[in-house]
Amino acid sequence: MSAEPQFLSFKGLKQYTPEDGWGQVHTLTPPASAAPKAAAPSASVPDNVPTLTDTLEAAPNDANHALSDPSMESLLEQLRAAPNDSLTHTWRTVAAEVNLLTQRMALQRELKERLRQLDQDLVNLRSTILLHLREVEQAAEQQLHTARQRADTSALAQSKLAAKLNADR
Repeated sequence: MSAEPQFLSFKGLKQYTPEDGWGQVHTLTPPASAAPKAAAPSASVPDNVPTLTDTLEAAPNDANHALSDPSMESLLEQLRAAPNDSLTHTWRTVAAEVNLLTQRMALQRELKERLRQLDQDLVNLRSTILLHLREVEQAAEQQLHTARQRADTSALAQSKLAAKLNADR
């Protein structure tokens, strides 16, 4: 552990060592074989510890360091260089089309949901219209029944009045 550089060092990060078990990265100290553990751990990170945000040029350059290999340095330079070939342009086009497809599919889902809601509203409206038509039919039937009763009453009154008038003559 002590031979490896500490790349990540921020509060809350835990690290496992076989000797010490799980511990906070910023509180871990290199294990000393006979020395007792420090009572107050250091809360700050030493200045010479590289982090992920450091550039490769700022990393220590010793014989054991993996980046001292020229082929590794060449590979990393190729990875850092922005490609300008036709594949890159094609992939960018594909990525743009995938984004457009995703947007259109989201719009399609939204429109399908709106259409489903509209269909439900139409069904509800049809039911309401049929209910109102039944109410109108019942009211018309009631009016027709009342009109027949009036007609029957008028016919009966007319015949009685006619009979009385004929009897009085």
